[in-house]
Amino acid sequence: MFGLFSLFGRSRDIQLLDASLRDVGLHPRLVPDAVKITTMKLLKEACAGNPDPAATARAAEVLAYCMLGWQSFGDSNDPHLSETVRQRIDTATEEGDSLDARLVMLTLQAGVIQPSVIDRHGLEIT
Repeated sequence: MFGLFSLFGRSRDIQLLDASLRDVGLHPRLVPDAVKITTMKLLKEACAGNPDPAATARAAEVLAYCMLGWQSFGDSNDPHLSETVRQRIDTATEEGDSLDARLVMLTLQAGVIQPSVIDRHGLEIT
């Protein structure tokens, strides 16, 4: 999508997000650039303009869970992390206005969320 930008390399923020995605079992090339850019925008809004590596890693966990599906995410990660992310998504879908909720909505609207996640968490595509 943004092939021209590859001439200049990826921004440090996107490189950090890519590394965080790899850490939780999702290859960054499977994530559309628009989703990555929007994720970084949401992170910057939530972190007063300067997301730290821990915040980026937490965002990558939600993206990976949604995009891989709960089963594949669980197979690729520690069971404790899988349960923690599942609980975060449950909380996000109930509260509706957290960073996690926005990331779930992003994957839903971008059409990259796994149907198993939609079913498991009772999400609706509108």
